[in-house]
Amino acid sequence: MPSVDSVPAVFLIHMKKGPPYLARTTMLKRRLSRLLAPKAGSRLIDLSGLAERIEIWYTPSRLEQTLSFYSLAKLHFGDTYKKIVRLPSPPYLKILLNNAFPRTLITTRLSGKESLFFGPFRNRAEADRWESETLDFFQIRRCEEDLDPNPDHPGCIYGEMNQCMRPCQDVVGINEYSTEVKRLTDFIESHGTSLQEAVAHARDRASENMEFEEAARQHRRLEKVEGLLRLASEITTDIRFANGVSAVKIEGGVQLYFLLEGLWQAPIAFDMKMQAGESMDRRLRQIVEELPVPRPTLKEREEHLALLSRWFFSSSRDTEWLPFGSRADIPYRKLVRLISRAMNPAPTHATMGSNEAATPS
Repeated sequence: MPSVDSVPAVFLIHMKKGPPYLARTTMLKRRLSRLLAPKAGSRLIDLSGLAERIEIWYTPSRLEQTLSFYSLAKLHFGDTYKKIVRLPSPPYLKILLNNAFPRTLITTRLSGKESLFFGPFRNRAEADRWESETLDFFQIRRCEEDLDPNPDHPGCIYGEMNQCMRPCQDVVGINEYSTEVKRLTDFIESHGTSLQEAVAHARDRASENMEFEEAARQHRRLEKVEGLLRLASEITTDIRFANGVSAVKIEGGVQLYFLLEGLWQAPIAFDMKMQAGESMDRRLRQIVEELPVPRPTLKEREEHLALLSRWFFSSSRDTEWLPFGSRADIPYRKLVRLISRAMNPAPTHATMGSNEAATPS
């Protein structure tokens, strides 16, 4: 058995016959000892007589381990890799734009090219709450039926409370309803800015006209909007603009992990040694300019955002995340500080998760 340290790693044990054994662990030496030591009469896994060679990838960070395990599973296990990675998809808010009268729903599947997705959320309860509180600001229908507008339709409680435009009762047509849907999609795409600005403007206008009761009402409404936006995490966004970066310390610098439009890019080694007259800011801008333009499918986004969600919401997350709207919006000063903190991390008591292994079923 090779000499290894007790460090976090992903490893692949190639067998003399059959598929390899892929696993990740926080204690490599102990894990390999358990797998490869002969165990006569034991029910524990014994690969001592089957193993041919071992490949090891040291993964000091949780993010690096998550992405490495995923890429190796995809490379070595074909169509069964998703079962091996055990990657449940997080929930999203979906707007069904291909419907004549669009509505929202919570889903864990990214499907439907004409739909708009907002997420990922930590769990279903968080997504349900965000959907409910969002729809309080828009007169979008909450029913799930396929509408056939008719004045004799019984309607629902939301229509009675003036929280729905009542397309079911033919009160509004497709064009008028689509205007309200446009307000909702603008809210999602702007991450709340469009509604914040509209409500703030209405409050200020009422105050200037000395309509103080209306100004107070709009101020309370603005506070509710801001409270709603605080419910969403740093990674919860319109998935078309799911962009961010994390930095992992390596020898001599950091490894940069970029997520662009919901697709993880190959890690980039950033050497901290600067040439004369060279600035970190300029080098980072050059790296970003050279990144490929991603063209992810919905399936790729679903898997890569699931990887992001698994790492970000983990209690053992050990690196920071810097989100940004687009390449043009990257806050380079914050990125420089992120790299500096990665090079000199603060003491933490967080520990990585339990050992995980995978073999084909």
